[in-house]
Amino acid sequence: MKTVATGMVLAMLALAGAAQAADCVDAKSAKAGFVLEKSGISSEFRPAPGGMVAVANTYQSDSPQTQYLYAGLIEVFRDSDTGRLSMIPLGDLKKLFPLKAGAKSKTDFVRLSSKKPPKGTETLALAVKGKDSYKLGDCKYNVLVVSETITGDSGNVIDSFTALYSPDLQAVVARRYDEGTSAQSEVGFETIKPLKE
Repeated sequence: MKTVATGMVLAMLALAGAAQAADCVDAKSAKAGFVLEKSGISSEFRPAPGGMVAVANTYQSDSPQTQYLYAGLIEVFRDSDTGRLSMIPLGDLKKLFPLKAGAKSKTDFVRLSSKKPPKGTETLALAVKGKDSYKLGDCKYNVLVVSETITGDSGNVIDSFTALYSPDLQAVVARRYDEGTSAQSEVGFETIKPLKE
């Protein structure tokens, strides 16, 4: 009797595990959209035409924000109550993808804002430093470790971070700041679920 009861418990646990695994978003189901969340932030990702990914960010303590990211990695448009921003690439972003370990590229952009005219061009330097894995709840994803640095005309650094980018999801699941220093920190999403309309 104990053997039957133990077998039933193991079968139920296996089914529960399979049900949890079924909730993990993969490359195929990501095309229907998904939600990444962490404390205070919920982001809905939806594929859009032209290789874009539309992201609707909802913040607990701030106004909502809409972004369009090329391949889910390179921001080209942002809109919120604080203003609108477009990053117009002066090169072909399609040539950068699919990303591979060791790949490096530089793309010039013009930043357009509704509040001020552009002061010059900016350069986005990408360097794929390697591969890693990242957990979102019970789901584990293979990610590329992508260094992103944006510089101005004079070479001044405007922004610099390392993105943990999931090619399957076409999304940055976390960012590392000050990588390789004692001040290194990582900010990332904690859970993923399919988008339910």
